[in-house]
Amino acid sequence: MAEPTLVIVSGAPGSGKTTLAHALARAIGCPAVCRDEIKEGMVHAFGPGFEAAPGDPLTRRTFDLFFAVIRLLVEGEVSVVAEAAFQHQLWKVQLEPLADLARLRIIRCRTEAAVARQRVANRPRRPAHADTSVLDHASYYEEFDPVTLAVPTIDLDTSDGYSPSLDHVLEFVSAE
Repeated sequence: MAEPTLVIVSGAPGSGKTTLAHALARAIGCPAVCRDEIKEGMVHAFGPGFEAAPGDPLTRRTFDLFFAVIRLLVEGEVSVVAEAAFQHQLWKVQLEPLADLARLRIIRCRTEAAVARQRVANRPRRPAHADTSVLDHASYYEEFDPVTLAVPTIDLDTSDGYSPSLDHVLEFVSAE
């Protein structure tokens, strides 16, 4: 069998990464594994009374589960789109070993800080996430440290559609 591809979609909150991850997964024909969606399921199982906060206990558990799911899929020779707010220092140690199991491709979503803040402010409140807390940190988007590995990487502006285009991104993902 051919080596699976692990497409890593990253970016700050409101950068369009979840929307892109699902569009890519549909176009490629593979699963999308989104860290925030795993945490939503954990909160549902937890029941009422959960209060999201940066570094809360479910966030820490979600981190390990997210990577266990990704590892299980690529070890099973399944291509996958993995989406999270990957920041270099926090995620590098978990991502690097996956390069031995799959062809890694990194897509770093970006948009203007004002656009990202507006997207976060306008989306429905999700019980698992305290992402409105990023609205209170004036320099959050400027300080976001995107994941950088020695693998093919593309930066994608999501301010108004996709630049480069989704077709170009799909070509990037499938290139040898």
